[in-house]
Amino acid sequence: MGCVMKKFKNKDVNLPPASSLELTGMQSVRATFKLSKRTIQTINVVAAQLGIRQKSLFDHLMEDAEHLRAVADGIQRIDPDAKERIHKTYVISRKTLTRLEQVCQTSNASRDILIEYSVQRLKPIIAREQEKQIKRKEIANEFEQLIQQGQQLLEKSSVLLDEEDVVFNRLASAIAYSANAYQHMAEYVKKGEDLEDYSF
Repeated sequence: MGCVMKKFKNKDVNLPPASSLELTGMQSVRATFKLSKRTIQTINVVAAQLGIRQKSLFDHLMEDAEHLRAVADGIQRIDPDAKERIHKTYVISRKTLTRLEQVCQTSNASRDILIEYSVQRLKPIIAREQEKQIKRKEIANEFEQLIQQGQQLLEKSSVLLDEEDVVFNRLASAIAYSANAYQHMAEYVKKGEDLEDYSF
């Protein structure tokens, strides 16, 4: 027993410690950007639909510095929609904010416009989720019809069998389980309603 504990302790001690720079980069900071309503909507829809934090979404968009520079090089310096943008504050990691600012400094691009262009990468994700949303609704509707048929069968069995009958009880349990599963499906489909209103 003592040897096992000693081995565990040694293994634990040998784990490589996180550096102070890594820990600092994980810190959350608030950053305010001036973005279009469409970009803000895109960020909200993707984060909600995929079930991830907006902070993680920013980390994903800004993790590839080379891609960011390529995006920055393709940005038009004249922004005709600048007056239509609104201020929006997000919680992002310090590492992501630092990378964003470094790319902006070297490319002389506005960080707001760089985010606008980077968020456009999310549109294919939204397009795929919109297609799935249509299929989800179709499946959920068909499943709801099956449950309704099951309820009718349960009512019929309550007349033909007494409620103490094993078959009646198994059927009641199966329908209750299915109804609960449908409820979770319906909630998820409802959460995707924002996808239906999103247009490119």
